[in-house]
Amino acid sequence: MSSIQPIIRPYQDTDYSQVCHVWELTGMGGEERGDDAAVLERTIRMGGMLLVMELDGKIIATSWLTQDGRRVYLHHFGILPQWQGRGWSGPLLKASLSWVRAQGMQVKLEVHSENRKAVNLYVRAGFKPLGKYDVYIIRQPENIMNKDDE
Repeated sequence: MSSIQPIIRPYQDTDYSQVCHVWELTGMGGEERGDDAAVLERTIRMGGMLLVMELDGKIIATSWLTQDGRRVYLHHFGILPQWQGRGWSGPLLKASLSWVRAQGMQVKLEVHSENRKAVNLYVRAGFKPLGKYDVYIIRQPENIMNKDDE
């Protein structure tokens, strides 16, 4: 186990292969789902953000935030299996929501209902179920947690 704490930073184009590795090992995506470098770069140019969590020079987690001018969509949020269970999803989510709050938009995500750890993380952060779907949303940007909130 590393004594170095991970850092959270914006994506750089040289990160792409490591990001794909995280997405493939966590089942979140890959080029076969349309998650190629061109799409990633386009979503960033359109006002999105991809945050990566790095430990010892390796990317171990991602949080991809895209937007449509009305709301931000949080997806591809996950940590490599060998680094899960260390409490690092909270800081990554706080950094993601801090960015969303600065955009002044709603935030929406989808999560598999059987992924109870993720559901619990999102509910603790203030997301609410949307209808009968397993979709969670924070509609008022002012209700999004600040990174300083506990």
